[in-house]
Amino acid sequence: MTKNSTLNLSNSLDLFQYGEALGHGELHVKMDPASGLRAIVAIHNTNLGPALGGCRLYDYDTTEAAIFDAMRLARGMSYKASISNLNLGGGKSVIIKPKGAFDRVALFEAFGKFIDELGGRYITAVDSGVTIDDMDVIQRHTPYVATTSSHSEGGGDPSYSTALGVFQGMRAAAKLKLNRDNLAGLHVVIQGAGHVGYPLAKHLHEAGARLTVCDISAASTQRCADEFGATVVAPNDIFTVPGDIFAPCALGAILNDQSIGQLSTKIIAGSANNQLAEARHGAVLMQKGILYIPDYVINAGGLIEAAAMYQNDHPELVRQKVLALYDSVHEIAKQALATHTDPAEVADAIAAARIYGASPLAAAA
Repeated sequence: MTKNSTLNLSNSLDLFQYGEALGHGELHVKMDPASGLRAIVAIHNTNLGPALGGCRLYDYDTTEAAIFDAMRLARGMSYKASISNLNLGGGKSVIIKPKGAFDRVALFEAFGKFIDELGGRYITAVDSGVTIDDMDVIQRHTPYVATTSSHSEGGGDPSYSTALGVFQGMRAAAKLKLNRDNLAGLHVVIQGAGHVGYPLAKHLHEAGARLTVCDISAASTQRCADEFGATVVAPNDIFTVPGDIFAPCALGAILNDQSIGQLSTKIIAGSANNQLAEARHGAVLMQKGILYIPDYVINAGGLIEAAAMYQNDHPELVRQKVLALYDSVHEIAKQALATHTDPAEVADAIAAARIYGASPLAAAA
């Protein structure tokens, strides 16, 4: 097991080496020529309960890239569930998008049968490239699915809970780093104005924050400009915008040597998964005086809601758990600042201790 949440991939690193480094448990692969399904389910750990994690549909360049992505994301889900005090393990599934035209319903029916064959060790949910309608198709063939249209009043979309959790985490970070009890007047720079970025922008606008946004979709940024008075910049320029808080809400691995050198911000707090290009970049941010809130801590609202949907929890209980992410972020950031430790290492130690039953210090070693 490693304490680092982001590992380097190279041509010399094979499947088993990567799995061992991440502390992985299982990898399942399914092919269905009739539908074109090529799917991978990575189950990182089930010590705390069945593995819950979303399904991605993506046009991966190689099969190896799809496998490594599933494994990396599954590890993040284990730690996210643990740090959120959920009795769940971590898993992730990816479907390699078929080339050309394909029957989407047939594809997800085959995938649903695949999930059912795993007997409940993995529970799937919506993720990038996958819709609630797809989840409804999966549900025809297995009960091991969350975030369907029947699961909640919100139609099964956990993005709003993710956004609320990120907003709460920002409040906690601003309290510690900026000594601010609210976000009014602060400049928040949001990378990505989609499913999470837009509702996050809405929360921030209502809180009185000033916004700058970017997105590859002009319609998404124009919506933020029209509704929230946000300033719009090109995606390539977002890192150079001076601000109080930078919120990555799009791609992963965007915090690297080049982008960190361009940043002029005091806090990084966003919803994107695996924001650090390499684990060492957490220490680089700390040395630069930037408080980085680990992504799997602050973006856990979506997982909290997905778990609640599967378990039929009351919506108000879900909301209270998401609001409590303020306390989780506050405690981790407080420990990190007090000990001059990378916040990602602090979070990893706490999460690993719950998963593996060791003391935080021993679990992080």
